Amino acid sequence: MPFAPSDRLSSPQNPRIKQLLRLQQKSAERRALGLTLVEGLRELAIAVGAGVAVATVFTCAELAGTAGLAAVQNLFSGGDFAPEWLEVTRPVFEKVAYREGSDGLLAVLHTPARTLAGLRLPPNPLVLVLEAVEKPGNLGAILRTADAAPVDAVLVGDARTDLFNPNVIRASIGCVFTVPVVAAPMAEVLEFLKENGIRTYAAALTPRARAYTACDFRGPTALVLGTEADGLTPATQADCDATIIIPMMGRIDSLNVSVAGAVLAFEAVRQRQAGA
Repeated sequence: MPFAPSDRLSSPQNPRIKQLLRLQQKSAERRALGLTLVEGLRELAIAVGAGVAVATVFTCAELAGTAGLAAVQNLFSGGDFAPEWLEVTRPVFEKVAYREGSDGLLAVLHTPARTLAGLRLPPNPLVLVLEAVEKPGNLGAILRTADAAPVDAVLVGDARTDLFNPNVIRASIGCVFTVPVVAAPMAEVLEFLKENGIRTYAAALTPRARAYTACDFRGPTALVLGTEADGLTPATQADCDATIIIPMMGRIDSLNVSVAGAVLAFEAVRQRQAGA
């Protein structure tokens, strides 16, 4: 039987629509059900390509158009499993959509389970570590950097936002599915890096910090960054092998954490390519 919508929802009071709103707004709901949301065909295609299980697809024909609906069909036709597909009216879709200029596609995904114990790193890994990241936009931007550089994994210590927050997925343009990313207590993250022989570089404004361009990132490397407001905690700084700094030539003394992560990651990749 062809993959096609099985129903059309027209009431914002429908229980399925109410659940979509809870999944969008409440991290406790996402954790309890092991589900999250992705909006947009590009992001959904990346998730499917990464092997993420899709539970339900919601589409709005007025927004998706014939080409968009055909693309959804092609994404799942011929596979071993096709998710439930529900059509919704435009007023209902606009109630649950959380991005501007939506293409009329919203899907419920089974949240991938990722742990430090299950993380498999290649020889000579390059890792980005974030302590207490809070803003989904920053985490999403760093995941885009990790995909582009590329970085072998992103480890989030003492996370203040869940990794599969719909806004993280949106800000990462789906790279949260392509990059190995794990959240764990910061102490466990640092212990994991030590056990795997990965040298840690704390990005922090301290007297002992060296310019990042003067450091050798060609071996197993973890670049450790804190929040914009507070930076790295003293305990984390003390537990890292070295401290680095991006010299500031203007009036401010720091960069947005996602920008700093990009500067450091691409320098590490540059060194590795030059030394290969």
